[in-house]
Amino acid sequence: MGIRALTELVRRKVGLDSKLGAVVKFDLGSDGVIVIDGTVTPNLVHNDDCVAVCTLSTNPDDLDSILRGTVDAMSAFGEGRLRLDGDMSMAMKLGDLVRGR
Repeated sequence: MGIRALTELVRRKVGLDSKLGAVVKFDLGSDGVIVIDGTVTPNLVHNDDCVAVCTLSTNPDDLDSILRGTVDAMSAFGEGRLRLDGDMSMAMKLGDLVRGR
């Protein structure tokens, strides 16, 4: 799945008001980034790199699988397929959000 389709999937998952209260980012390496700005309502989901309180690094295929629920994020983290830089509690809030919708 390409970055545009993944961005749309993330946008649908977080909705208009994620209640994150922060900026979080998925870093997909050379494929780009997906940023969720949860500091504003409606949330902004875009592909412009910026500073985030939490960055989750993975590849597009693993992110797609995590968002669709076919791969557990904690398992991917334990296997090294998902890496975290920053606020762990924000990653947990984001995980709850994308699993719940």
